Amino acid sequence: MQKNTMSEPQGHSASDNVPLFVDLDGTLIKSDLLVESTFALIKQSPTAFLSMPGWLIQGKARLKRELAQRTTIDVTGLPLQESFVAYLREQARVRPVYLATASDIIHAQRVADHLGFFAGVLASNGANNLKGNNKLQEILKVSNGGPFDYAADAVADLPIWAKARRAILVNPAVGVRRAASKIASVEHVFNDRPVTWRTWMRALRVHQWAKNSLLAVPLLTAHLFTPAAVATTLIAFAAFGLVASATYLLNDLLDLAADRHHPRKRLRPFAAGNLTLPAGVLALIVFLAGGLALAAALSSQFLLVLLVYLGLTLAYSLCFKTYMLLDVLLLAALYTVRIIAGASAIQVPLSSWLLAFSMFLFLSLALVKRSAELLSLKQVARDAATGRDYQVTDYGMLSAMGIAAGYVAVLVLALFVDSTAGQGHYMHPRLLWLLCPAMLYWISRVWMKTARGEMHDDPIVFSLRDRASWLVFVSMILTMLIAI
Repeated sequence: MQKNTMSEPQGHSASDNVPLFVDLDGTLIKSDLLVESTFALIKQSPTAFLSMPGWLIQGKARLKRELAQRTTIDVTGLPLQESFVAYLREQARVRPVYLATASDIIHAQRVADHLGFFAGVLASNGANNLKGNNKLQEILKVSNGGPFDYAADAVADLPIWAKARRAILVNPAVGVRRAASKIASVEHVFNDRPVTWRTWMRALRVHQWAKNSLLAVPLLTAHLFTPAAVATTLIAFAAFGLVASATYLLNDLLDLAADRHHPRKRLRPFAAGNLTLPAGVLALIVFLAGGLALAAALSSQFLLVLLVYLGLTLAYSLCFKTYMLLDVLLLAALYTVRIIAGASAIQVPLSSWLLAFSMFLFLSLALVKRSAELLSLKQVARDAATGRDYQVTDYGMLSAMGIAAGYVAVLVLALFVDSTAGQGHYMHPRLLWLLCPAMLYWISRVWMKTARGEMHDDPIVFSLRDRASWLVFVSMILTMLIAI
């Protein structure tokens, strides 16, 4: 964390008893309660989202009140501007500090009560949206028209800074800092949210694009290696990647509260407050539109499969994520849909053998993901997963089902090798028997890593970073190519 302290005007100090008014969203907390409550409502009741335009027509204050009445924000998990909060605690010992926010009073009061050092709360009340000049008028009432200091972060706060004795800026954009410096005496600038390209890469889960390599499986199994087919697969890969990143953003925005109580997920950019929620919403829209546009340019069939993938992802995020076993079945389906999408992109028929193999294999990997999460919870003495219908004691059953599903996938592969389809599709089908021990080793190794608590990523991403897994994958691909 970094705090830059600018020069203080002569003759002024906190002991002057001049009140300090503090904005909430983006200033006290590294979040936005309007966006948080919107996504909380969507997750709680997706159909209620349809009522929001009607509330907004009646005014933004009404919208905030309706959201506040229908949702509960876990204020104990909100990401605070830690260095700034420490500064406020010191100030509260020598002068009154007020919370002054455009958020609804219901949410604002709960935040103030949790922190415990505010002398009072000024907030929107369902009729008056306390922002800009509206907030300034309320501040002047409390300060009796006298001097006051004001801490905030946004363009909308400029009229208030212009009337304030001193301005305190918290994580301001460059333009905001420059504008505030021209109209106000800036006392402090707190910066503790570095936004870098690495932060965005984490939020967009670009490393998870590796899972989209499954789109190339039909290319391999159909023995179609023409330049046109390869180029088409690459475009399909990009389209899936963009849409997948959009769904990851949506998932993070819906799961803010649960992620903040998870030992690893609490470090995700939006849960930790290292990226703003409005920026996340904008990125979601841009990536989703870009992915769907690429898919439409490819073919209507591929676009349809991508929309199915999007629908399944939304169903998972909004509903089935909280249902035991249904969540892993849906995760397995999302992997399989990628293979179906790859086949639709290059327009080749899908083998029932491939679909059966992928169904059992990806069910095993989905269970790896859940088992690894339960082990991580056990390590921090937690009994159950927040937002999921699993308990730590379920680990034994989940791992048994996962190992069984993985071995059934190998059995399907063995039956394919000895089938008429396998015999007729390859010049040297007997070589394909080498795939079975390779798969048995890989599945067993993945589960051993999981049992040891070493599976910290999605199992496919983990495998693409794992040298032993790469040796298995390369040997299997070479075996298939030689057998053609």
